[in-house]
Amino acid sequence: MANLILLLQEYGVLIVFGLVLIEQLGMPIPAFPLLIVAGAMSVDGDTHWTAVLAVAMLACLISDTFWFRAGRFYGKRILKLLCKISLSPDYCVSQTEDNFKRWGPKAMIVAKFIPGFNVIAPPLAGAMGTRPGTFLCYSVMGSTLWAGTGIAIGAFFHTSVDQLLDILSTMGTTALIVLGVLLSLFVAFKYVERKRFRQSVDIERITIDDFKQMMEQGHEPILVDARSATAQMLDPAVPGAVLFNGGDLTAQIVGLDKGRHIIVYCSCPNDVTAAHVAKNLIGQGYHLARPLHGGLEAWNAAFRSETLSQDNTASA
Repeated sequence: MANLILLLQEYGVLIVFGLVLIEQLGMPIPAFPLLIVAGAMSVDGDTHWTAVLAVAMLACLISDTFWFRAGRFYGKRILKLLCKISLSPDYCVSQTEDNFKRWGPKAMIVAKFIPGFNVIAPPLAGAMGTRPGTFLCYSVMGSTLWAGTGIAIGAFFHTSVDQLLDILSTMGTTALIVLGVLLSLFVAFKYVERKRFRQSVDIERITIDDFKQMMEQGHEPILVDARSATAQMLDPAVPGAVLFNGGDLTAQIVGLDKGRHIIVYCSCPNDVTAAHVAKNLIGQGYHLARPLHGGLEAWNAAFRSETLSQDNTASA
């Protein structure tokens, strides 16, 4: 902590700019506490709050613009990449899409206060075709609110912050050990939470090869698209699939033969949403409901490649 104060005193706003930029790009480095410390130091004149606010906003805008353009050019692929490296990849995509569907680009105003969502909201806005001017407006508002809040907290509680820094600086290595233990406990909690969540949707999957074999045997399975409405806007559904957006699924398939196969697919890691929906269907008496292993990506890879091969053969 003493070194942190020395860094702020020596490099000033440059250290704030660097740490905020690294955090906003997706690295697990908490920059908000640094803003609080900088806000507390601004009361004593060691830093200037307007300079801290300006560089923090600049770092946020650089990161947001980078992810926005990545989402515009790479779409769903960049979202999957970001969610795979998160601590909760199984429901990262669906949670982000639901939040963005509810608020639209306005979600950028509060995104930076929500861990994980702050990195995924900009590329999702780009993938959804948000206009650059609209995105930039909400990004500026969100960056100002987030950075300004941290600085304001530090300035308002500067006496308490100074006392806490003094205590931590005297603890030395002990403070680092305490912080390390707290971080380890947080990661362990997320791991246990993820493992418990995956166990709750543990169900046998059906592969693309199994589906093809089913069709060859004369079965006509029902396809259910369990993705969010936002995901369905990004990628078209399989032709003929029943669209499910989190509503009452049984009302959409009432009257169907419970002896028919029902294949549920999604586009989230580990087919979690599809597995959850299929498990609910089994509870409703549709015992032949199964999630599709690999989801929409596996379907497109199998059937689009076959369609292209047939087209090439016909052309030849």
